[in-house]
Amino acid sequence: MPTKSALAQQLAVVAGFDNPRASLEQYRTPPDLAAHLVHTADLQDDIQGQTVVDLGCGTGMLALGAALRSPARVVGLDIDPAPLSTARENERKVGSTTPVSWIRADATTAPLCPPAEETTVVMNPPFGAQSDNEHADRRFLETAASIAGVSYSIHNEGSQSFVESFAGDNGGEVTHAFETEFDLPRQFDFHKSDRQAITAEVYRIDWT
Repeated sequence: MPTKSALAQQLAVVAGFDNPRASLEQYRTPPDLAAHLVHTADLQDDIQGQTVVDLGCGTGMLALGAALRSPARVVGLDIDPAPLSTARENERKVGSTTPVSWIRADATTAPLCPPAEETTVVMNPPFGAQSDNEHADRRFLETAASIAGVSYSIHNEGSQSFVESFAGDNGGEVTHAFETEFDLPRQFDFHKSDRQAITAEVYRIDWT
């Protein structure tokens, strides 16, 4: 198995959003964070031989990280066609041999048809920071609960009680959690500094 640092180096070539949309909270997932999440999933036997679905995949950072760890196949879903085009370019840069499907779809429109195979969801959903996008991560979790055996998701700091409560109410259980730093570059008019590091939280939920 390649090391976590080697995976982060491979993902460093993944380009971000050309014209990010604030309403969708489009930020490039940092390669180090993506590598940490995917490496953790691989250590739990949640990647190899599985179908991996990236909900709200953006330009493909998590999907391509998973694709480099020998899943059966990867599906990336996003409502915005522009980052999906970048994701296809990123797939060529990364050079994975895993079959990857990029699909324009609303990841929060349930029920998506559950794949026939064992499925792991990876996702960096909107945190709901925008006033018209509140509780966006809840809707992503609802989809994950309906299609996945296991999910890995990134949330805003202070989400533990919400995530654990949601999982428990929907037949799931949080089995792993860790804090991480999420580096946000200045890309919208309301940003006050060139870069800002925020604390985020990653959760593994077993839905079986």
